[in-house]
Amino acid sequence: MKLTFYKYQGTGNDFVMIDNRTMIISKNDTKIIQGLCDRRFGIGADGLILLENSNDPEDDFKMVYFNADGNESSMCGNGGRCLVAFAKFLGIIENSARFTAIDGVHEAYIKEGIVSLKMQDVQEISENDDYIYLDTGSPHHVIFTKNVGVIDIQKEGAAIRYSERYKLNNGTNVNFVEPVSEDTFSVRTYERGVEDETLSCGTGVTAVALAAFRSSRTNSDKVKLITPGGELSVSFKRNEDDFSDVWLSGPAQLVFKGEIVC
Repeated sequence: MKLTFYKYQGTGNDFVMIDNRTMIISKNDTKIIQGLCDRRFGIGADGLILLENSNDPEDDFKMVYFNADGNESSMCGNGGRCLVAFAKFLGIIENSARFTAIDGVHEAYIKEGIVSLKMQDVQEISENDDYIYLDTGSPHHVIFTKNVGVIDIQKEGAAIRYSERYKLNNGTNVNFVEPVSEDTFSVRTYERGVEDETLSCGTGVTAVALAAFRSSRTNSDKVKLITPGGELSVSFKRNEDDFSDVWLSGPAQLVFKGEIVC
């Protein structure tokens, strides 16, 4: 099978994009998806995203996301932003979108090259002595620390991801965070499914921003996140019992288009 694909990246978080509105690729073929994401024998990516028709007539499209290991995964924030840019490239939308992902309906808009994605409301945040845990469409373990640049993310992240604490929840993503200023944080993330550090993680920086506010490490409702792949921002409204109107913003760019036989 000859497959046309597009490669997108959002602050270094890279994805294989496929227009699957005609169902040219099977979502059950784990080996093909894994092979396409392989950086040595395939295209290479942190994940693969299918753009499909939605059953909801109010949607512009549907998002189906797979981790690099070939398994369908929870929500990917940077992937969602890249998919919106892809939909604009295909002519499906102009500068705004509504789509359904695994965690529900999302809104998005594009302005001056920046793609902003509305995330789900967050109600439950677990604060512990040395970490904060919350779900922003994907589960995240957040650790505030010093000298984040010298941490062995693969080793330290895997130890937490596969710990007994998260065994029943299929593991967790892990974020190591260092404050830079009152409203700016440096973030490095270990992603499950990729099983290594990624240059950026959208749901991860969203979790960091909310965790920083919840733990009084910032008083700002708009937080800047610096990742190895670039800069993102997260804005939100703090209510009595939850966080709402949560927006993840940053660049999303087409890298190249190609064909592959699989």
